[in-house]
Amino acid sequence: MGVNSTVVFADLTGSTRVFEAMGNARATETVTRLTQWIGGVCESHGGRVVKSLGDGVFAIFGNGVTATRAVLEMQRNHQKRLQTWPTPLRMELQIGVASGEVVEVDGDCYGDAVNLASRLSDLAGPGQIWATESVIDQLHEGEVRHRSLGPINIRGKNEMPIVHRIDWQDEVSEFLTMPASLVPSARGPDSSFGQIELAWLDVRTLFRVEDLPIHLGRVDEAQFVVNDPRVSRLHARIELRHGSCVLVDVSTYGTWVRFHGTAGASGEIALRRDECVLHGSGEIGLGAPLSDFSAPTISFNTTGGNVLLAHRDVR
Repeated sequence: MGVNSTVVFADLTGSTRVFEAMGNARATETVTRLTQWIGGVCESHGGRVVKSLGDGVFAIFGNGVTATRAVLEMQRNHQKRLQTWPTPLRMELQIGVASGEVVEVDGDCYGDAVNLASRLSDLAGPGQIWATESVIDQLHEGEVRHRSLGPINIRGKNEMPIVHRIDWQDEVSEFLTMPASLVPSARGPDSSFGQIELAWLDVRTLFRVEDLPIHLGRVDEAQFVVNDPRVSRLHARIELRHGSCVLVDVSTYGTWVRFHGTAGASGEIALRRDECVLHGSGEIGLGAPLSDFSAPTISFNTTGGNVLLAHRDVR
């Protein structure tokens, strides 16, 4: 019989680079100390470390509130630590959080929430916390800043769970406009998305609902061509699904997305054979992170059909 719990996967990024720079012995000691510290933060918030995963930690909590407080403390304190480290040695945290029924067998834990939290930690970019809506629903109103990323395709799952990015930076403005749920109009499910404008260098193209799906890529067969060696022949696809505009990465080196209103590189979503819903405006990096100023960067701006995107201000 399972127990409703909240699962946290916290992984260190860039450890391979650190091993190359520091050597195996020193790097192992550094990573071990960091994972022990992560485990200690979990335990101080009532969590239990199920196991260490080399350069990460798998922990379980009784509810989403204590789990969220733990991961916020992790990111904030770790970020202060990183500011004193040389850039090549910085290992950021990427964290996935999910709530649901968890079954314990011989000291290990299993269940959909375990698989989901693990996958979200993989998908979250460096310095990010991704959490399922089941976690967000447990939080007190206004306690934590978060932004909906919409339905995210998770490998092995038929249904796409709605995922939120939790904003933990202290310097973020005290006002944050958060997308609320889409309010459908009488026109039906496909009226939420109207058109998307893409711009790269001096190329600017408008694509409407009837034009989708389209490909972004390096070759002329792509409907939007970006001629850069880091861009795959057919790098990414934009399609209409359930009234939403969905970006799908099909590339060799990955795709990065940043929505306007997100501060800094930590607001990037990294896609590697994965997808996300495009809403509002922002940038798409093909083949390199947007934090790399040389990355081939496409600006995008979406506008709706007859579906209203409700917003509310949270102090």
